[in-house]
Amino acid sequence: MDPFWLTTCLILVPGVLLASWIDYAKRKVPNWLNASLIVVGLVVQGYFHGTHGIGQGLLGLSVGFGVLIVPWLMHGMGAGDVKLMAAIGVWFGPWMTLVSFAVGAIIGGAAAVVMILSTGRLHHALGNLNIIWIKMQSRDTLFGEFGSAKSFGDTSQLLPYGVPLTAGSLLVLGGFLADWWVL
Repeated sequence: MDPFWLTTCLILVPGVLLASWIDYAKRKVPNWLNASLIVVGLVVQGYFHGTHGIGQGLLGLSVGFGVLIVPWLMHGMGAGDVKLMAAIGVWFGPWMTLVSFAVGAIIGGAAAVVMILSTGRLHHALGNLNIIWIKMQSRDTLFGEFGSAKSFGDTSQLLPYGVPLTAGSLLVLGGFLADWWVL
C-alpha cells in the first residue's frame, strides 16, 4: 500500500470514526478534533507530496467546506459537520472529497427516511419540508432561524450528519484502496 494512504488509514480513519461517535452521542463534532485532522492532514500531504500535496489538501478542504457551507448558513446543520467534511477533504483532495460527500449525502438521505418512517413522523416530515420550501422562497427567511433544523423541535429528529459523512468517506476510501473505481 502507498505510504500516504497507509498513513491516511492510520490517522484519518480513527479520527472520523471518533468524530462520528461523538456526533452520534452529543450531536456535536468537536473543533479540536476537526482542527487536528486538518493540521495533521496538511503536514502529511506536505511530507509525502510536497507543495503539490499541500495544494491538493487545501483544494480538498475548500471542496469539503464548500459543499456544506450553504446548508449551515441556512441553519440546516451544525458547523462541526462542515468542518469535518473540510478535514476529510485535506486528506482526500478535491475530487475524492466531492465523491465522498455525494455518497455520504445518499446515505444520510436514506438514514433520514428510515428515521422518519420508523418513528411514525411522516406527517411531521412533510410539514417540515413544506416549511423548508417556504423558507427557500424568500431572501428574508433563507438564512434565518425560520425553518432551521432546531426550530422543528419535537416534530423532527436531528440526524447526526457526521455519521453518514463518515460512512460515505470510508466507503469511498475503501473502494479507492480496493481499486473498485478510479478517482
